[in-house]
Amino acid sequence: MEASSTSGTVQQPKRGIGQILKSYFYWTYHRGSFHYDVMVTLILLFIFITPHFWNFGDKPSRPGGPHDPIQVVGNDGHGMILTVDADDVRIPSNASDHKVKEALRVAIEPVTGDAVVVERWETVTDARGKLAWKIWVHR
Repeated sequence: MEASSTSGTVQQPKRGIGQILKSYFYWTYHRGSFHYDVMVTLILLFIFITPHFWNFGDKPSRPGGPHDPIQVVGNDGHGMILTVDADDVRIPSNASDHKVKEALRVAIEPVTGDAVVVERWETVTDARGKLAWKIWVHR
């Protein structure tokens, strides 16, 4: 006669790591089980820890912006003419044309986005008698 087990528990065969990973991938575990909790924990760790270690390429918008409004006028289909208060543009006194062009492009970026080309510029006096930059741009 064979001895029979009276404990009533059925032992499941041991599963290999490959089978466990496969069942994780296909999400076959029931809610509340150990492996389900492990999967949810891994997902939450990914969501909250990944931004600290991975550069997603996004950048926060620049704080502030121009103190005075930027005036935008069409240029007969050849782009736009923008007038920016001189106080809103940071240009060193001995800056080259390239540096001036870049500083003007950065100053108008909140209005035009970064896909514009600065053609030319000049300093003018606005209606209030303040110094301003007049900038010709196109896309």
